[in-house]
Formats: sequence, C-alpha cells, structure tokens
Amino acid sequence: MSIESLARPEIVAMTPYSSARKEAPGEGVLLNANESPWSLIEPAGAQRGLNRYPDPQPAELVTALANLYEVDEQNILVTRGSDEGIDLLTRVFCRAGQDAVLQCPPTFGMYQIAAQTQGAHIVSVPRSDTNGFKLDRQAVLDALDRDDRIKLIYLTSPNNPTGDLVEEDFLKDLLNACRERALVVVDEAYSEFCAAPSATGLISRYENLVVLRTLSKAWGAAGLRCGVVLAQPPVISLLGRVIAPYPLPSPVISLALRMLAPDMMKRQHGLLGRIRDNKQALLAALRNYSFITDILPGEANFVLIKMDPAAELVDFCAKRNVILRAFPGNPVLQDWIRISVGSEEEIRALTGVLDAWERQS
Repeated sequence: MSIESLARPEIVAMTPYSSARKEAPGEGVLLNANESPWSLIEPAGAQRGLNRYPDPQPAELVTALANLYEVDEQNILVTRGSDEGIDLLTRVFCRAGQDAVLQCPPTFGMYQIAAQTQGAHIVSVPRSDTNGFKLDRQAVLDALDRDDRIKLIYLTSPNNPTGDLVEEDFLKDLLNACRERALVVVDEAYSEFCAAPSATGLISRYENLVVLRTLSKAWGAAGLRCGVVLAQPPVISLLGRVIAPYPLPSPVISLALRMLAPDMMKRQHGLLGRIRDNKQALLAALRNYSFITDILPGEANFVLIKMDPAAELVDFCAKRNVILRAFPGNPVLQDWIRISVGSEEEIRALTGVLDAWERQS
C-alpha cells in the first residue's frame, strides 16, 4: 500500500496551486507576480526586498536544515512552526467524519484542535499520574487494533507537559504495526534538551514515519515561527500540495539562516548547557518546598510539579509578575503546574515568590 492511498483522494487528485515564484524562481525583471516594484522598508540582511515574494521553500535554508537534522533535502518541508505541520498532516490524511487521529493525553493540545477543525474523530489513549504519566504502550497498540479509522498517531518526545520519551523499540513496533494503514508522527519540539537519539534516523527505513522539528525551543526562536516536517518524499509531496504558497516571510528566512551559521550554532550549544545547569538548580530549589508533593523532572526545558491548590499558587505568582502554566478544566492535571526553565534571574524571582507562598501557608 502506498502513502498516497492513505491520503484523502481529493488531495491526490487535485491540481495544486502553483505560485509565480515557484514557476519562475530566481532574479531578473520580475513582472509575473503583481508585486510592487518598490519596497518602503529594506530589512537588514534580507535576500530581497519586502516588495518581492520569498521563495516557497528557500533552497539555502532547506540545505541548512537538512544538515542540521542529518537528512536529505528531499525529506524536508519548511513550515510556519510545527503547528503548520500538524495542520497540514491532518488536512491531507483525515477525511471529515471518517478518519481518526490518535493522541495520548495529557499532551500538546494542537493535535486535538487540528483534528476537530478538520472534523476528524479523536481516539485518546490517556496517561495516568499513578505511574508518572508514562505512555501506555500496549494500550496504544490495542487502540490501533480496535479502530481502523486511525490515520495519524501523534507522539511527542519529550512529551509536553510530562517530559517523558518515546522509546525507540516501541516506535519501531508501532511503525511496523501500522505500516499499511497509518502514519506515526513524532513531535520532537524538545528533542535537543535530551540525550536520546532522534527518530530522524529511522526516516529512510519507514515511509509512514513523520518527524516534526522546530527552531522555537532549543534555538531560542519562538518568535521566528520556523519549523520543519521531516519524512520520505511521498509525504513531503502530498503536504506540498496544500501548504500556503509562501510559508516563511523573507525576514524569517534571513534570520533563520543567520542562526544556523557556524558561530551561532556554537553559541546555541553553550545556551543548551546553561539551560541544563539551570534546570538542576531549579529542581534543587523546588525539592525544598513542603507544599510540593511530587516533581516530574522530565527530559525537556520544563518541570511538572504537583500541589493542591495549584490554581491558587499560579494566581499568587501571577500577581507578583511570575507566570506559570496551570491546566484549568483538565481533571488529570488540575493539581499540576508546569514551570519552564528560565534564566538565573528568573529562577531567583520564582523562588522568591515561592518562599513568600510557603511563609503564608
């Protein structure tokens, strides 16, 4: 069974939009895209003025990202963050009212939002705090056996907000189990923070594997909105049929290329080490508070703490200009708080507020 047979038939059959820049890339006297001949602003470092459309998939950036993630250029689709990749996958492979997405909550909420927007069914294999929110591997396989509507299986490694990893042996078992019927999407937004190998090393062996990566987290570029979908060419080609003509603005392309230069990559590695050190300092501080009943360190740039009442502590901190993440309305996480690993100054500000909370408790 081919990957195309898993996609919505109307996506396979349609003639995709072809933009002016895609049909005629390069420079010259550009009179084919109804652009202004003048730019009011010339952004520093931009490859072309803002009056010109950017390249749909900028070749230099694709090459840099392929080198970064150690894949071939044909395995990359550049997107507006990982969120666009999630949206594209759901639109291409899920028919409204017929197909389903499998998720393992608590996890990143956009998998469910994308499915609901597309009208796809949602199959949830929940995690439990009785075992530290570990992924129930057998339950995932059982759900796949029971429900032939499942087209996409979303796994996050490390998972947000629990921080646990998808083990490679289970990933291989799952890929083999659904090779003829579904795609496994591994969201590695936080991958740089852990020592586990990336699933990208399996892409050449599994045509039903998709990996999502981003510059938002470890690269300190959440405001840039630059992500990638990594997969074999048939998946990339199908997603390319429905992606917007120009996903990345010209300034984003230029900034991303600057960030991926050798000198900046060295600096990024240094900042990663600093985050790891700060995480250990944060964990050491949190262990001193009697009101915290459990701590999940995880493998990412955040920790999850348990206490009651969690919502009141989050509100107490917010009034003192320290913003944490609570999960109101989620019964599984109602007693849990996610804390991002910040700078040394931010951690001191947090512990100062937590000290005040403990004194009044």
